[in-house]
Amino acid sequence: MIPEENQPAGWLRGYGGIEADIRQMREFADRLQDEVTRNYAPHLSYIADDLKAEIPNPADAFVELVQFLQAHHETQTAAAQVVWGMVPATGHLAEAAGLIASKYQHSDAFTAARVADVERALARPTTTVPRPTPPLHDPTGPDNGPVVLP
Repeated sequence: MIPEENQPAGWLRGYGGIEADIRQMREFADRLQDEVTRNYAPHLSYIADDLKAEIPNPADAFVELVQFLQAHHETQTAAAQVVWGMVPATGHLAEAAGLIASKYQHSDAFTAARVADVERALARPTTTVPRPTPPLHDPTGPDNGPVVLP
């Protein structure tokens, strides 16, 4: 009988096994980390420059514009958090794939990695250091000085 930790997820049990080429997993981990390091992270500074462009303080009388700029700022902040979170999250995935590949590198080409091993690899803290999200200017905030009159 196969131990429970080696069984596929309950919703996937009728579909058969999933095979992974451990040698290719090492290559995947290295390429993923390289892609993020060389082709994604260097562009964050350009994105930050665009996000930090100041928008003039709107007139209080133009309520729709004030509400739009508030929603714009909230959306912009959420988008920046996702974009900046991509580097450590992808680095963490690459590290986990590399850890599994290292653990099983001396076994057969196709081997059954334990689900618990994968879960432990993903639960480990990442060594990829997240970059701080740039501070974004809120044109409707209280620290923007006097309201611009129409």
